Amino acid sequence: MTSLTRRRDGRPARVGFVELFFDLVFVFAVTQISHTLLAHLTPLGALQAAMMAAAVWWAWIYTSWVTNWLDPERAAVRIALFAVMGAGLLLSTSLPEAFGAKGLWFALAFVSIQVGRSLFMLWAVRKDPVLSRNFLRILCWSSLSGLFWIAGGLVEGQTRLWLWLAALAIEYVSPALSFRVPGLGKAVTADWTVEGGHIAERVGLFVIICLGESILVTGATFADLTWTSEVVAAAVVAFVGTLAMWWLYFSASHEAASEVIANADDPGKLARRAYTYCPILIVAGIIVTAVGDELALMHPTGPVAIETAAVLIGGPLLFMIGGLLAQLAVFERWAMPRVIGVVALAGLWFVVPMTTPLGLAALTTAVMVAVAAWETLVVRTRPIAHP
Repeated sequence: MTSLTRRRDGRPARVGFVELFFDLVFVFAVTQISHTLLAHLTPLGALQAAMMAAAVWWAWIYTSWVTNWLDPERAAVRIALFAVMGAGLLLSTSLPEAFGAKGLWFALAFVSIQVGRSLFMLWAVRKDPVLSRNFLRILCWSSLSGLFWIAGGLVEGQTRLWLWLAALAIEYVSPALSFRVPGLGKAVTADWTVEGGHIAERVGLFVIICLGESILVTGATFADLTWTSEVVAAAVVAFVGTLAMWWLYFSASHEAASEVIANADDPGKLARRAYTYCPILIVAGIIVTAVGDELALMHPTGPVAIETAAVLIGGPLLFMIGGLLAQLAVFERWAMPRVIGVVALAGLWFVVPMTTPLGLAALTTAVMVAVAAWETLVVRTRPIAHP
């Protein structure tokens, strides 16, 4: 059998068209989560949306790690990706009723992705003792969490919530524990042959997907409204806010991060911190911001309801914190513009009683634009230092 792994010949691994095609399923998933959150804008609804976003991100990022090792141009790898796409479509379709009638379908779809992917990897890398042993450990952890996912799908109400929280805890703690399994030991990140540029590009493309979803939500809502001056202003603010998030993410630090990971002594450890854990906050921030933009479009004037303030401030705040932690993970230093941006966004809670939804959206957008401009000016005069 011809090897299914990528050739490591020193040239950057490019993202294949099949990987981009695979991502289309998750456009639907992100849209489903934002619409579900908008329809259930309560503390419980926010928790459930966060859990769904965490599950979707985990299914996607694990697959991206797999295609970092495997060559997506090989037929067997493509078939595996298409199978994950099919399960991902079922997962996405069930999201609005995951805590209702379609909970078991959601659980079965997620578990089939996690367990099925690991089984395929065990076959694909069976001649590589390091990778095969690592994916055997991952399979053990995925199977353990899968019991909680399926058990949660079989019950209802608070019991499902707690079982799925336990399942997510198992999913997210396993990489931090190096997938330690009795009798199999633990994974050593130094053995992970990570292509830094590829994983950085994959995560960047997922961020673009989420930003695109934000534009779709804004455009669809704006098109259905009466175009008063306030509504037009809200649409402009939402669009500029999306541009600011793109500017913040795809700054000079994004390119520098992939270079740092590629030249690191332990690239697997850096990639795990910067591209496995931190981006979930960035993605969640974009989703929540899209909900806030839609609320500001529908009700631009008048007092700011507490739930509206929570998403208008919380979305950009989550995005800013995620970017801050990602830069800290890679460069091992605090990015001062983002630290100040986090403080400024949190401080906007004090002006909520004195402004309107449109005014609050404009303020959060102004903070993001200011931070992005500050970082751009700093990079021009002082290049980002590598650790």
